[in-house]
Amino acid sequence: MKVFISTDSSSLSIGAGEVAEALESAARTRGLDLTLVRTGSRGLFWLEPMLEVERDGRRVAYGPLTPADVPGVLDALAAEHGHPLVLGAPDALLAEQGQQRVNFRRCGLVAPGDWDAYLAMGGLQGVRKALELGAGGVIEAVTASGLRGRGGAGFPTGIKWRTTHEAAAEVKYIVCNADEGDSGTFADRMLMEGDPLSLIEGMVIAGYAVGATEGFIFLRSEYPSAREALQRAIDVAYAHGLLGADVLGSGVRFDLSLRIGAGAYICGEETSLLESLEGKRGTVRFKPPLPAMDGLFGKPTVVNNVITLATVPAILADGAEVYAALGHGRSRGTLTVQLCGNVRRPGLYELPFGVTLGQVVETLGGGSASGRPVRAVQVGGPLGAYFPAELFDTPLDYEAFAERGGMLGHGGVVVFDDTVDMVEQARFAMEFCALESCGKCTPCRIGSTRGTELIERMRGGAQAEDLELLEDLCTVMEQGSLCALGGLTPTPVRSALQHFPEDFRPAAAAVAAAG
Repeated sequence: MKVFISTDSSSLSIGAGEVAEALESAARTRGLDLTLVRTGSRGLFWLEPMLEVERDGRRVAYGPLTPADVPGVLDALAAEHGHPLVLGAPDALLAEQGQQRVNFRRCGLVAPGDWDAYLAMGGLQGVRKALELGAGGVIEAVTASGLRGRGGAGFPTGIKWRTTHEAAAEVKYIVCNADEGDSGTFADRMLMEGDPLSLIEGMVIAGYAVGATEGFIFLRSEYPSAREALQRAIDVAYAHGLLGADVLGSGVRFDLSLRIGAGAYICGEETSLLESLEGKRGTVRFKPPLPAMDGLFGKPTVVNNVITLATVPAILADGAEVYAALGHGRSRGTLTVQLCGNVRRPGLYELPFGVTLGQVVETLGGGSASGRPVRAVQVGGPLGAYFPAELFDTPLDYEAFAERGGMLGHGGVVVFDDTVDMVEQARFAMEFCALESCGKCTPCRIGSTRGTELIERMRGGAQAEDLELLEDLCTVMEQGSLCALGGLTPTPVRSALQHFPEDFRPAAAAVAAAG
């Protein structure tokens, strides 16, 4: 009997390791012929720890389990009868939710770094297609797919690659931004822990397309499990010829190294990341020049997010038109929605662009975990806007969110019920910026500090002059900051003021308004 349990960090944090140990112990005691495969996660975190049992090529899931549940599940399997924790086929669960697994098609199905399993599930089809198409053909396919950067900016990937491809230089680089620091995001970590070979394959394709022979993965230090999984996968890729001087016998060279960040949120910004990779303090560079023309060590450099790069093999394997057929408006393909906070069914949902925020929070997420009404949702990390329930009809696409003063960012969705204090959330935005600022520009460094102090004064209710001053400060930060950290910090502050003004009223005025 073959069984599967996730080794993803989130799964381990709620007991998947203990369930696996209990399962192996019980199997030994009963003399069962049991093969345990430790996989990535399906992303159904409210059902973790989850056990999947494969028989006759079909899987049945059980969860959420504790070690005490293991004997009963084994009894049910032996007697071939039901069990209270049986969930049915996991693929059916994903299909019922409307998920379209492109990036996460192998997560939860294979052991991370298992070369044979990777090939059996379509691995290397993308890079082989790339070698057939040629560098120009790859860029055309990526452009035709409509793929946009999944790190937050949403810039068209094909345009970035073409710019670096056309840059005249003997040395070029591919850099993967794996410094996933936004609150409420975990898609990059899940993919690196669950299917790291897809990221490596994507980076090889990117290198071939733009003429780069070396790449770096810049990983945040807070991801030790991802670090181990990536390094094992890099070693496997070298051993099987996906990396090195002769990629799959093609004569193409691509080498890859893993680099660990030092915990600075600002290094999620591409130029700060490049400074850190060069061994310098992570501070923002002036633009222009753009990294695509003058990046790492002054050479043309493609800097892409984990999900962006890992999508490319699937685009080439399935066809650009298949990927482009998914989505909504100018937002093509799928979005890896990471749903968390005060929500009943947290997890990762890979959905075509265009589903509404309300569908994600209420239908898929099941509303708040507390059972109280959902009051606010922050989309796009700590720099994203707070949306009230009245805006839950907003489709998840870049342009629709921008029209309503928000941004999708990396796809993080954090839910708050009606007990949330929006003054505190606005203060947190300014404080976060003050703590994480690289300090290079005054509007960000000083503006966020003054903003924190100003909002502190509003706890008992904001005065008109304070609100006017806060708006002036937000304008200075937005227009004068060197990068998105200072420039976007006003977004959550302004959205809190716009959609939840009652929290900022003086206590006497609030009582009068309620009366």
